[in-house]
Amino acid sequence: MCGRYSLIADIRELQAYFGFTADELDVPPRYNIAPTQRSLTLVAEGDERRGELMRWGLVPSWAKDVSIGSRMINARAETVAEKPSFRSAFRRRRCLAPADGYYEWTRAGRAKRPMRIVARSGEPMAFAGLWEAWRGPDDVWVRSFTVITTEASEDIRPIHHRMPAILPPEAQRLWLDVEADAEALHSVLTPYEAGQLEAYEVSTLVNSYANDVPEVVARVEGLFG
Repeated sequence: MCGRYSLIADIRELQAYFGFTADELDVPPRYNIAPTQRSLTLVAEGDERRGELMRWGLVPSWAKDVSIGSRMINARAETVAEKPSFRSAFRRRRCLAPADGYYEWTRAGRAKRPMRIVARSGEPMAFAGLWEAWRGPDDVWVRSFTVITTEASEDIRPIHHRMPAILPPEAQRLWLDVEADAEALHSVLTPYEAGQLEAYEVSTLVNSYANDVPEVVARVEGLFG
C-alpha cells in the first residue's frame, strides 16, 4: 500500500517538470503527507493539465459521509475497473499525484523500521490516481483522490509487496487521456522498473502525521544504513 508520502519541491519547479497550470495554488513543502489531508493532484483540462489540492482518500459520489475516504486511500490496480467505489472514476476521472518520495515500514525483529523510497534520478514521481467530487449535506463539495497500487518491483519487494503505480512521462499522458480505453490504462499500472528507485531508512518521526518537518526525510544509520 501507500500510506504516507512527501512532496518537497517548489510549486514552480513542479510546474516546469509536469507542465500544469497552478492558479496561484499555495503548496508548501510537505514532508509527511497523510490520509485525509489535502495534497497536489494534476487533472486533465482539455489538452492541458491543471493543478488542484484534493483530499487524500476517495469519497465516492454515493457515500453517506466523508469518513469513508479514510478507508479508500489506495485502489488496487488489479481490481480498480470492477470495484464499485472506483470503477466510475477509473473510466472518467483519472489524475496524477506528484510525489518525491513515499514511505513503507519493514520489520526488523519485533520493530518496524520506516523507509523512504525515492527516484535515484532525484526527479519527482507521478502516482496514478483517481478522483471524485462528493456533495455533503451542507452543500459543500469535497474533491478527493486515491493512489493506485500495484505489485512491488523486485528491488522494493523485500520492504513491501505493494507499491504505488508510478507513471513515466509517456504513461502520464496516456493516463490523463480521456479517450484511453481500459486495456491501455491497465497496461501502465505495472511495477516500476527495477533499479530506478532507492530506499533508505528514516527516523520514526514519520510515524506521526503531526511531524511534517525536514527531519522526517533525513537518512539515518540503522538496519539499512
